[in-house]
Amino acid sequence: MTTFGTARWQGGLKDGIGAISTQSGALKDHPYGFTARFEGGPGTNPEELIGAAHAGCFTMALSLILGEAGFTADQMDTKAEVTLVKQDGGFTITKSALTLRAKIPGIDKAKFQELAGAAEKNCPVSKLLKAEITLDAALV
Repeated sequence: MTTFGTARWQGGLKDGIGAISTQSGALKDHPYGFTARFEGGPGTNPEELIGAAHAGCFTMALSLILGEAGFTADQMDTKAEVTLVKQDGGFTITKSALTLRAKIPGIDKAKFQELAGAAEKNCPVSKLLKAEITLDAALV
């Protein structure tokens, strides 16, 4: 499977404006720019999109692994915090921290931790990221 996203940019780094789109149309000309990325302004940014992709991929991977083990989640809420730091004259994504809160009938804490760890290691986005990945998983 191959899919794509696109980006359009006009202007300089700080005064420019961009638009991001996805093949599916989930994002269509969604604004992004310097202020959204570094100053909390409106729009999105690449790190936020990577976080959403990582959270979504991990949660789907865990759903698969849970199903294979005979469990079905009532609910899973995952947050991926992506850290961007200035290093060596540029910027580097150094970490993606996953926080999962899940309600899964019939599973014990040890089995849950085992399966969540397996999902983190086998999620394609986790494999793609060369950053440190941490996981904080809890049953609710």
